[in-house]
Amino acid sequence: MRFSLNIPNFGDFADARTVAKTAAAAEQAGWEGLLIWDHVVHDKQVRRGKPFGDPWMLLTAAALATSRIRLGTLLTPVPRYRPEQLARQVATLDALSGGRVVFGAGLGGPAEDEYGSFGDTVDRAVHAGRLDEGLDVLTRYWSGESVDHVGAHYRVHDTQLLPATVQRPRPPVWIGGFWPNRRPMRRAARWDGAAPLFADALHGVPPRPDRLAEVVAYIEEHRDAPGTEFEVVVGGLTPGDRGAALDIIGPLADAGATWWDERQLQDGGSIDSYDAVLRRLEAGPPRL
Repeated sequence: MRFSLNIPNFGDFADARTVAKTAAAAEQAGWEGLLIWDHVVHDKQVRRGKPFGDPWMLLTAAALATSRIRLGTLLTPVPRYRPEQLARQVATLDALSGGRVVFGAGLGGPAEDEYGSFGDTVDRAVHAGRLDEGLDVLTRYWSGESVDHVGAHYRVHDTQLLPATVQRPRPPVWIGGFWPNRRPMRRAARWDGAAPLFADALHGVPPRPDRLAEVVAYIEEHRDAPGTEFEVVVGGLTPGDRGAALDIIGPLADAGATWWDERQLQDGGSIDSYDAVLRRLEAGPPRL
């Protein structure tokens, strides 16, 4: 199992300098990844007055402050972007970081905030269509080859975007979604990893191992090449005490998790607090 640190792109972490400090401290303490939220707004009534940073600028600062850890979003709402814009942001970061990008993708939300605030549709079926088509277009852009595409949502005519991503054939793509919804995990089975969320284990609360085992079994059933390398990312808040932390993550590793993503509690009041995150990260990851 590998270990990442999860931070939002608002509050203290809207400042790229703070994210750079966090990334450097995480790398020094032995964490293997830094994953950042990708929101323009989030739960407007709760977050009103909070500053939000652009996740790609924040990750650029993190890349410049580190040399080893994986960097990425968890997750980017692909339907909110133009694919050509997103392709350039990811490829630029992959080059800058020396091929350390992980691309977490999904629908994003809340839909009324993230989409409806700007006059976009809140229809999740439309978002799902954009996500699947957008991922296809993105991977073709990242190849560095010329792209022609006519789809339900996007059109591209004889366009080549260079440079291609450093990682070949592309950066790892991890798909997020809420279980027991099947469609997001079927989508994940076509890519490189899954980051399942659970309605009974909100952000910062570790999921039940039996629930995770259900997800892993379902994904394996739907993979074209079952048994090949595939990442399963789960997370929550663990105590700094290694033994107590292992009691939480050990059963999840047994259930199939390959990454533990350390997250503050969403309703704990410290999710966007640099001091709270720093206290936990300095204790280091609870290695098995």
